Amino acid sequence: MEAIVIQGQSRLQGRVSISGSKNAVLPVIAACLLTEEECLFDDIPRLTDVDTMCDVIGELGASVSPHGVKGLRIKSGSLKNIEPSYEYVRRMRASFLVMGPLLARFGRVKVYLPGGCAIGARPIDLHLKGMAAMGAEISVNNGKVEAVAKKRLKGTSIYLDFPSVGATENIMMAAALAEGTTVIENAAGEPEIVDLANFINAMGGRVTGAGTRVVKIEGVEELHGHRHSVIPDRVEAGTFMIAAAATGGDVLIENVIPHHLKAVMAKLAEAGVQMVEEDGGIRVKADLPLNAVDIKTLPYPGFPTDMQAQFMSLLTSAKGSSMVTETVFENRFMHVNELKRMGANIVIEGHCAVVKGQKKLTGAPVKATDLRAGAALVIAGLMAEGKTTISCIHHIDRGYEDIVGKLSHLGAKITRQEVE
Repeated sequence: MEAIVIQGQSRLQGRVSISGSKNAVLPVIAACLLTEEECLFDDIPRLTDVDTMCDVIGELGASVSPHGVKGLRIKSGSLKNIEPSYEYVRRMRASFLVMGPLLARFGRVKVYLPGGCAIGARPIDLHLKGMAAMGAEISVNNGKVEAVAKKRLKGTSIYLDFPSVGATENIMMAAALAEGTTVIENAAGEPEIVDLANFINAMGGRVTGAGTRVVKIEGVEELHGHRHSVIPDRVEAGTFMIAAAATGGDVLIENVIPHHLKAVMAKLAEAGVQMVEEDGGIRVKADLPLNAVDIKTLPYPGFPTDMQAQFMSLLTSAKGSSMVTETVFENRFMHVNELKRMGANIVIEGHCAVVKGQKKLTGAPVKATDLRAGAALVIAGLMAEGKTTISCIHHIDRGYEDIVGKLSHLGAKITRQEVE
């Protein structure tokens, strides 16, 4: 079994470049199914989730090949089926994003209920509600969703009970080829939504309002190919910012869009971290110990749920007590027990966790229970005294490109090793 092994208490220093966004690249790969023409992508991160999404559309019959150093070439001219296999779909929730494009283009799709990190129910009912509102007949049997549109999907008004990122993306893609205009109210406003809208528009689509709570999509007859550069990964950027702060480091985070990180930067500043925009990036400097702060996860532009676990690691050694409130996913405190194995003082009360800061964590064998929990344990290992061994690192590989190499370059004593 492969694990990440960290000898802690090294101060991070230097420069690190952020990779393309995992949460942006997955929907734009799915959107390639909307056109028969070739699409090119630059700045693609080397992640297992990206490999899985490429496997999904490749199994459908799309041609997927490398393009340049870090790019992809995708052509979905002739697909052989509309039903990705369970083997691929069970690995990753984002695989469900093929539903909207396939339904819009072919009028029929079958998709297994998706897998991914076990951080909560994350129901797909909002996706199905949107497709049904546009005229699709939906059935769910034996763990599989089938959607059929006997005629072309029709534009309509859709109100989302929760601003779901996946539902907003799936409905946007389906509506891009629908007849008439679709309006999504209470839509998600994450930067990845904007990136997908920009890609669809560059293909000849008509999407307006992306990034706001009301997104309008005027359907078109067909879309064409396009070359697209993926936005930087704001979660990876935030993770490295927290790692720099938690180790009392001095790190320049390059290839980052500061506006995408306003909530995280505000809480880091409240904790006593210094941040300055320079040389096209953000320099993060911190003197330890940091101050305790309270955080509450919310849909964008609030504090992101994908940064909650990493920030909690930082708070374990802050001065005073902090309250962490999780409002997005009901099962996103699985990292708490692992942090407690390292000596963290954390008490869970419903959807809240009370973190009492202390002088140090102690290295221990721990397990990555999901993607962001894994990143939190890496940060905790960097902070801790002694050796930390993190198992189940396949979760980390889903969302962080060469995290070991990047941290090593910053001075961390971190390796990937085979362990029993």
